[in-house]
Amino acid sequence: MRTTHHFLQKLSLQISNPAANYLQYQKMVVVVPLNPYGLASPALSSSSLGTNACKPIKSPKRLCFSRGRIRAVGTASSKESSEAAEPEEEPPAINFAFVHSVLLPDGNPDIHFRTACGGQKLRDIMLDNNIELYGPYSRPLLNCAGGGTCATCKVEVIEGKELLNPRTDKEKEKLKQHPKNWRLACQTTVGKPDSRGLVVIQQLPEWKMHEWKYDRNPPSELL
Repeated sequence: MRTTHHFLQKLSLQISNPAANYLQYQKMVVVVPLNPYGLASPALSSSSLGTNACKPIKSPKRLCFSRGRIRAVGTASSKESSEAAEPEEEPPAINFAFVHSVLLPDGNPDIHFRTACGGQKLRDIMLDNNIELYGPYSRPLLNCAGGGTCATCKVEVIEGKELLNPRTDKEKEKLKQHPKNWRLACQTTVGKPDSRGLVVIQQLPEWKMHEWKYDRNPPSELL
């Protein structure tokens, strides 16, 4: 009877003092160390299982990731890379060198370089590029405006005859007394739209007051 009464007092003491009961229970808990992956270590020493020798286990270091966005970059195929490495081919065009009939003050020929697409009349190319063609006949009513009847648009072809059309009937009539390399600009068609090459023209050959020598090996930028 006395033993039963003692047990009931001890039980009521534990219930009335839950904090002390929790502390006593906590001493009986075994702390199992975890590895960085959150798994229990397979080997535990006897000292680690003791109630007084347990130490708090530090949580594993947090893994940090940069917040920079990852962008996927496409890789070009070998065919595309080879095509990108090759420079784009320039569209077909004909280079011109127009030599004026009057020398520059230093005694050198006055040469103007131009580039134009083939398939056009030489007259149109010269006028569109501000190249003097008619000389003293440039005023209105002093030339036929490309009709091939006045013969005031004479030029001398120094280089590039193979790019020009043959003489027309009007040219044969108007240029009977002139060298074969003289042409009427309004009757002369230069090449075709896909033609390339170099044409050297002497402007106003009737008014030329000097002679100059043409180099058959022009600079590479004119070819």
